[in-house]
Parts: sequence; C-alpha cells; structure tokens
Amino acid sequence: MQIPGTDLEIFPVNLGGNTFGWTTDERESFAVLDSFVEQGGNFIDTADVYSAWAEGNSGGESETVLGSWLATRGVRDQVVIATKAGQLEGRSGQSRETVHAALDGSLKRLRTDYVDLFYAHFDDESVRIADQARTYDELVRAGKARHIGVSNYSPERMREWFEVAAAEGLAQPVAIQPQYSLVHRKDFETAYAPIAREFGAGVFSYFSLASGFLTGKYQTQEDLAGADRESMAEGYFSEDGLKTVRTVMDIAGAHDVPASSIALAWLLAKGVTAPIASARNEEQLTALMAAPSVQLSEEEVRRLDDASSPFA
Repeated sequence: MQIPGTDLEIFPVNLGGNTFGWTTDERESFAVLDSFVEQGGNFIDTADVYSAWAEGNSGGESETVLGSWLATRGVRDQVVIATKAGQLEGRSGQSRETVHAALDGSLKRLRTDYVDLFYAHFDDESVRIADQARTYDELVRAGKARHIGVSNYSPERMREWFEVAAAEGLAQPVAIQPQYSLVHRKDFETAYAPIAREFGAGVFSYFSLASGFLTGKYQTQEDLAGADRESMAEGYFSEDGLKTVRTVMDIAGAHDVPASSIALAWLLAKGVTAPIASARNEEQLTALMAAPSVQLSEEEVRRLDDASSPFA
C-alpha cells in the first residue's frame, strides 16, 4: 500500500524504533531489523528523543543504532524512514531554528541526507501554526524531508496546520500519528479520524499494543512488576482492560495467532494505515508481521468493539 499523497510504498506494519538502544542493544536491534526486511517490512519509525527516558540515555540512541544498521547493510533506498522533532532536551519546541537543527542532528545520526517522513512530534504553542507549517515546508523544499506529518497536537491546532498548508500552498502533512488502541479509542475516533478522512492523511497509531498490555503477557500486576514498560502499561489494568485482553486472546486462539496479531488486525480493520509496534526480538516481530494476513470477520470486529466499548 501507499502512504496517501505520496509515492511511498509501505508494508502495513510500521516498526517502532523506540526499543533500539533501550531494551535492545545494537546486535539485537540489527537482528530485528534484518528479520523485518526479510519478512517484507520496510517502514521504520523513530524520533530524536528515543530513548531519553532510559537511565543513562540522553536521546538519539535509536537513530544512532538505526543509522549504523542502514550504513552497514546498505539498504537506505529500500526502506522508508520516519523521525520526529520537538521533545529532545536542547532541541525542544517548534521554532524555525530549533526544527532545522533538530533535523540536521537526526540526519547525522541516521547517516543519511534525507528522511522520508518528518513529524512535528509535539506542539509548541508559543509558535504560531502558520510559522510551524512554513518551517516544515522549507525542509521539504530543501530535500531534507520528503514528506511531513503531525503528532500529539490538539485537534484544533492539527486542523489549522492542514488548513494553512492548503491555503498557502505549503507542504501538506501526509500523516498523523495518534495514540490509538483497543484500550484507548475515544480521542482518535471522535477527534482525529475525521481530520485524517477530510484531508486524506495516513494514520500511523502509536501505543498500538498499549505498551504490551494487549499482548496478553500481563494478566496480573505481578506479571508486570519490574518490566521495562511497567510505568507505561500499569494504567490499563482494570476489569474493563482485562476483559478486552481476554476477548483478544479468545479470537487469537481461533485464528492460531498471537494476541498482538489480533490487536493490530483490529486497528487495520478500523482504518489505520499502518499501526506502529515495536519488537525486542524476532519472535515478537513474527507476531507483528502476521497481523495484515489476519482476516477478522465482521462478527469478530464487533466483539472487539463491544469488549473495548468502555474506552470508546
């Protein structure tokens, strides 16, 4: 499939690069990336801030690992690379000077002279949307970013960006990156999906597996204790959340696939262009790659909708 408004052909699973240099070292990351490409994947998502939250890290680790892999394997022209700017310490915000410097830093770490998709990662309300749109247009015109996208903006500010770009003939965002999963539905379905439909933008959901909660491996708080994603996933623990997971696992059993395949297949059935999901190892990756081949019936989609209705 193509990212709408572009000539970029992508596999309908977007490999998240947040684990690179965090929960996977360079050797493990290379193994996942190699397997991803071997299985037909080609779309990789990262950000300059990954993984500044990890002890001993300061950001840029993911891009550095990915850049080393691109250089070692010589596959830059075979993959679609997305990165983001706006949150890295020392390069935070969306001022013109900051965004230009942030992308230059990303390109250096990625060992490439362009990215295929460059997101405004977080809004900076001190900078007018019109000025942000003009800055990102400059990067497209300079050839440093082939296309642009928007993530973590309010619906109002995101819509304004699309409208300003159309009115001024600037580079139009071709993608939005919202949080969306079976246990986080309302924001996307009520506010962001209409924007994507109206302006023909691709949708690349993050936290697609709710930080591992929807894989079914965390059935109790004890299962989660001490996990790398404990702080991210613990908020999903509730009777409604566990009911949703049980439904996912039941349908997964009927299809003889892992639960994560079903959670991603549901997102694809709901119109997500390519959900973002990360993998620490090749076994986890295989489950992600199976998702586009899962054909959920209308009844199965309805069951998942019903089970997750408290989050809609």
